[in-house]
Amino acid sequence: MSRIMQHIVFAMTGSIMLGAVSPLSAAESGTDSLSHQPINIEEWQVPWPNTRPRDPFVAPDGRVWFVGQGGDYAAVFDPADASFARIDMPDGAGPHNLIVDASGIIWYAGNQAAHIGRIDPDAASGEQIRQYPTPKDQAKDPHTLIQASDGRIWFTAQWSNSIGVFDPATGSVNMLDVPTARARPYGIDLDSNGHPWVVLLGSNKLVHIDPASMRLQEIELPRADARPRRIAITSDDRICYVDYAEGYLGCYQPGQQQFSEWPTPGRSHSGAGASGPYAMAVDNHDRLWFVETFPDPNRFVGFDLASASFISVTGIPSGAGAVRHMVFDAERNAIWFGTDTNMLGRADLPE
Repeated sequence: MSRIMQHIVFAMTGSIMLGAVSPLSAAESGTDSLSHQPINIEEWQVPWPNTRPRDPFVAPDGRVWFVGQGGDYAAVFDPADASFARIDMPDGAGPHNLIVDASGIIWYAGNQAAHIGRIDPDAASGEQIRQYPTPKDQAKDPHTLIQASDGRIWFTAQWSNSIGVFDPATGSVNMLDVPTARARPYGIDLDSNGHPWVVLLGSNKLVHIDPASMRLQEIELPRADARPRRIAITSDDRICYVDYAEGYLGCYQPGQQQFSEWPTPGRSHSGAGASGPYAMAVDNHDRLWFVETFPDPNRFVGFDLASASFISVTGIPSGAGAVRHMVFDAERNAIWFGTDTNMLGRADLPE
C-alpha cells in the first residue's frame, strides 16, 4: 500500500473561461497508485480587476453570487449567458463571505466594518442594502456565515476570537467567546441537527455549539501542530476538515469520538509544506473536494470516503493563487469557487 492510501485513526476518550484541464499524472500529483477520474474545470474572468472574487453561493434561481473582497461589492454570475452584474456596497465594507436565503435575499459578512449586511437584489438601488452592526468588542470582523433552518445566521469572527449568531427577524446578535486564546475561529458548518461546528485555525481544535443551551465545546485534533482551516459535514455527520499547516485531510465522528486522517497528495510527495489544503466542500455522494494552494497551479483534489482513497487531482487552469471557499451545486453536480487570480470557476464532478 502506498503512503497516500494509508490513513491514521485516533480514538478519543473522555471528551471530546479558460476551459478544461486534464487530471495530473501520478508523477505530477505526487502519488504512485492514484486512480484519476476526469475533472473538467472552467473559469470565467471577473470583469472587475484585482478585487479578489470569493465565496460563491448558488441562489435558488441557479445564479451564482459572490463578493469582491477587494472591491466592496456583491456580484452575480448567470451561467446561462456567462454574464456578470454587480451591486456596490458602502466603501470600506470589506465583504468576506455571503450566503443567499430561500427568498433570494443576500447576506454578507462585513469583515472590515463590523456588520452583517442584507442585500435585496430586487429593491430600488437606494434601498438595496441594510447593515446590522456587530459588537466591535466581540465581533469586529465577521468572517464566514451559514444559515440554520430556523433562519438564524451563525458566523465566525476570526481575529475577535468569537462565534456569533444573528437573528434576521429581530436584528439581534449574540456572541460566544472561544476559550482558547488566539484560536482564530474560521470555517463553519451545520450538522443534521442544526448544531454549528467550527474549525480553529490558530489552534488544533474543533468547536461544537449546542444552539439551545449556547454551550461551546472544544475538541482537540490528534496532532498538536494541526491548523484546521475549512470544514465540511457529511450526510452521516462526520465532521471533516483540512489541516492547512500540516497537509492532512481529516474527519471526526462525534458518536465514536474518533478521528481518521489521511496525508494529502502534496504532503505525501514532498512533505507538509507542499500542500496547503484550504477551500473544501462535500458532494451528495459524501466525496470530499478541496484545493491544495501551495502548488502552482493550485490543485483540485477529490477524496472518496467510502473507499478511503483519493480519486482525482486536477490543476486549476488559471493557477488560482488561492481558492479560499467553495460551494457544491447539487443541480449541476459541480463545485463553484473564486480565485485570487480574479476568476470564477466551476469544477464539474464525476457521477
